[in-house]
Amino acid sequence: MAGRFNPRTPTRTTVRGGHLHVPTPTQPPPAKGTRHYTPPTPLDLGLTLGPLRRGPADPTFRTTRSGEVWRASRTPEGPGTLRVTLRDGRAEAEAWGDGAEWLLTHLPALLGDADEPTAFTPRHRLVAESARQRPGLRLTRTGLVLESLIPSILEQKVTADEAYRAWRLLVRKYGEPAPGPTGMPDHMYVMPDPKTWALIPSWEWHRAGVDVKRSSTILRAVRVARRLEEATSLPPEDAAARLHLVPGIGPWTSAETLQRAMGAPDLVTVGDLHLPGIVGYALAGDRTADDAAMLELLAPYAGQRHRATRLILLTGLTPPRRAPRMSPRNIGAL
Repeated sequence: MAGRFNPRTPTRTTVRGGHLHVPTPTQPPPAKGTRHYTPPTPLDLGLTLGPLRRGPADPTFRTTRSGEVWRASRTPEGPGTLRVTLRDGRAEAEAWGDGAEWLLTHLPALLGDADEPTAFTPRHRLVAESARQRPGLRLTRTGLVLESLIPSILEQKVTADEAYRAWRLLVRKYGEPAPGPTGMPDHMYVMPDPKTWALIPSWEWHRAGVDVKRSSTILRAVRVARRLEEATSLPPEDAAARLHLVPGIGPWTSAETLQRAMGAPDLVTVGDLHLPGIVGYALAGDRTADDAAMLELLAPYAGQRHRATRLILLTGLTPPRRAPRMSPRNIGAL
């Protein structure tokens, strides 16, 4: 369990008049580090790292026209920014901040080094064609739980736009500017640390459009952040079980988190509003498929079911709509 937070202990955050103030760092970022990594097989940076981006304006993730990917993360060693490019099949990375060394050390895992795409055997023509067209798809492994868990909680039972907006507003207001060089993408931020998440006032959650159920789940999670981060050292089933000990975290949220944090190839997202119908329609023409039917269709891909669903989703094949889209709610206006 995480130690109890003592409000008298000086931290980088202060609460004055009910407002949580996060000071802007005045010291220049630490010296950068570099690393080169040659993946054993073709690598597509966009496909591999794309799931880590939470919306087009995610302040922790940026891409450039030249193909660079920038990520701002809170590592066990502190905040860090990573820039990755791919040239002639070789990944070139630079990192800044206290977490630079950690980010560079974990670069191969981030780029799917621990993934085993050769273990996947397509059983349907659609899946085989999707895999053939995307030989550079790898399942990323960040090694960080909280940075995927919190946005996944924000995405519970709301539209993607609502969740992306909440993540963007909260990270920009309570995170800290990402360390990095002059010329890096503008407005990049490292997400808040657990203590700062715990100090966000209730009305700020409300303004960001986050209801009490989701904000309470996040508050419970950050209180045991250290134990949750340790989940990446466990088998995926045990890691999911540890996350489920936090009230408000169920199979949907744990799967969405561990697919990114651990690169778990077999963790299927169940409880999703759209995924069963998409998988059912793609593999059997059944737009009404539920979770049970989806899992039955994915049974031939045991051990690689998450990869199979990624490949299906990447085809863009979805059943025709029969109902209107889910309307966003404006909680902040209530």
